[in-house]
Amino acid sequence: MEAATSSTTHFIVESLTRAIVEHRLLPGTKLAEQKLADHFGVSRTLVRQALFQLTQNRLIRLEPARGAFVAAPTVEEARQVFAVRRMLEAEMARAFAREVTPARAKALREHIAREKAAVDRNDAAGRVELLGDFHVRMAELMGNHVLTQILRDLVSRSSLISLMYQRDGAARHSQEEHVELVKALAAKDEDRAAALMVDHLQHVEESLAFDRQVPTHDIALALS
Repeated sequence: MEAATSSTTHFIVESLTRAIVEHRLLPGTKLAEQKLADHFGVSRTLVRQALFQLTQNRLIRLEPARGAFVAAPTVEEARQVFAVRRMLEAEMARAFAREVTPARAKALREHIAREKAAVDRNDAAGRVELLGDFHVRMAELMGNHVLTQILRDLVSRSSLISLMYQRDGAARHSQEEHVELVKALAAKDEDRAAALMVDHLQHVEESLAFDRQVPTHDIALALS
């Protein structure tokens, strides 16, 4: 029974995370416990457990007497997230280039090919997921489980930030920068790989329009 409960809670967490990262649940959306319970066919207790887990990586905020809402990161928080990512991922790029193998390089090339396909067909949800997963994929290929989890959380927060603030056209530019980064990684050029990673994340941050009005959305449509 305990295992089944944990599995159900995990499914709810994953479903809500994907809806947020793929821009189907927008910042500020109220996550009513009863609506979620009805949608997933579970008790409100399980929904409450899932929402609490989502607060841990800042995708959800809980407000006393008001309930749960999809987080709406501030401009300062957005800048801090990207500052942390630059520090962390520059060293990851160096380590990846130092330890790169033909199989790892091939895996990244296959990933960026899927990115390009999503960008070319204007698949907004697909490209957001793939562009973010590129960074997580690097950590996975290195076999670093701690780094993978940290990056997964940071990328989820970055996706939410991008949803709120990113200008149109930034996705294609990000994909092209991934291509150049993979070339440097495959060539074992540690310095160039680190510099390209920093520049890439800086460009993503610079593509954010911090004066943009935050949208809202309906939860039933987002999870349908």
